[in-house]
Amino acid sequence: MKHPVLEDRGRLIAWWLAWLILGLGQSLLFYFAYRTFNVVSIIDNLVSLLVYSGIALSLWYPFKYFNSGETKPATLLSNILIIGAISVGLWILITRFVMQLVLPDQVVYQKYWDATFPYRVGSGMLIYALVVLSYFLFVSLYNLSEKKAKEARLESLVKETELKMLRSQINPHFLFNSLNSISFLTITDPEKAREMVIKLSEFMRYGLSKKDEQPVTLRSELENLRLYLEIEKVRFGDRLFIEENIDENCLEVKMPVMLLQPLYENAVKHGVYESTDSVAVKTEAKVVDDYVIFTITNNYDEVPSAKKGTGTGLVNVERRLELFFGNKASIKAEKDAGMYAVTLYIPVDFL
Repeated sequence: MKHPVLEDRGRLIAWWLAWLILGLGQSLLFYFAYRTFNVVSIIDNLVSLLVYSGIALSLWYPFKYFNSGETKPATLLSNILIIGAISVGLWILITRFVMQLVLPDQVVYQKYWDATFPYRVGSGMLIYALVVLSYFLFVSLYNLSEKKAKEARLESLVKETELKMLRSQINPHFLFNSLNSISFLTITDPEKAREMVIKLSEFMRYGLSKKDEQPVTLRSELENLRLYLEIEKVRFGDRLFIEENIDENCLEVKMPVMLLQPLYENAVKHGVYESTDSVAVKTEAKVVDDYVIFTITNNYDEVPSAKKGTGTGLVNVERRLELFFGNKASIKAEKDAGMYAVTLYIPVDFL
C-alpha cells in the first residue's frame, strides 16, 4: 500500500485543511496559556504546524512497517508509544531550533515558550493520537476495498466460468445431432453430406473463435445462425421454411456469443423433427423503449409427442441472459394454437 495521503490529491488537500484546523485549535490553547495573542504566537503556530505535519506524513512508513498484520497487539502498542514519544520530542526540538533562527528577540519568545510548554506537549500527544487513528482508518478502508475488489474478481471469475460451461453445452449437443444427419446423408445423398460438412465447419469455426465470452453483435449472430439453418435445410429441404423480419436498428445490439443457437435448435427439433408437415421458423426483431424484442416462432404438431424435450436449451439461454445482463434482460416462451414463440428482451445500450 502506498502513502494514503501523498498518492491522492484530494486526500492531500483534506490533510492540509485538517492541519489548519488543528493549528487554530492549538492557537486557542496557547492563547489560554499565555493570555495574549501576538506576532510571536502567530509565527510559532505556523512553524509548529509545518514541522509537525511533515513529521506526521513521515510517520506512515514506520506505522506501515510495524502494522504488518503479523505483529502482536502488545508489541504494536509499545512500538506506537515509543514512536509517539520520539515524534513529539522531535517536533518540540525542531520547532524550538527553527524559532531561534526566525526570531531575533529570544527573551520574549522564551517567556511564551515556558508558558505554553506543558500545553505544547499535551497537544503534541493528542495530535499524534489523531494521526495514528487516521492511519488505522486508511488501512482499514484500504483492506475493505481490497476485500471487495477480490470478491468482485472472484464473482466475475465464477460468472465467467459458468458462462463458459453453459456455452460448452451447446456445441457438443448440436455437433452430435449434425454428425448423425451427415452420417445418414452419406448413404442417401453424398453431395448433400459434403455440403453439410462444409457449412458445419464454418458454423463451428465461428463459435470456437469467440473466446472469453466476448460480446458479439446481433448482426454477427444472425449471420452464423443462417449457417445453422442452412445446415438443417440441407437435410429437410422444402419441409423447412425460414423467414426474417429484422429492424436495422437492432443489428448492433451486443449479446453473448451463440446465445440464440439453442432457441433455433429447439424450433427445428420440436417443429420439423416431430412433424410431417412443413414448418416455418420466423425471426422478428424490433426496438421498443430501448429494448430489442427478438422473437422466434415456429409451428408444431399439436398431437402430443412421446418424446418430450428436457428444456435444457431454454434454461441455458435464460441463465446466460441473467449472468450477462443481470436483471435487465428476460426471456418468455408461449404456446398458442399450434404456434410456439420464444421472445427475448435485450437492452440496447447495456455495454
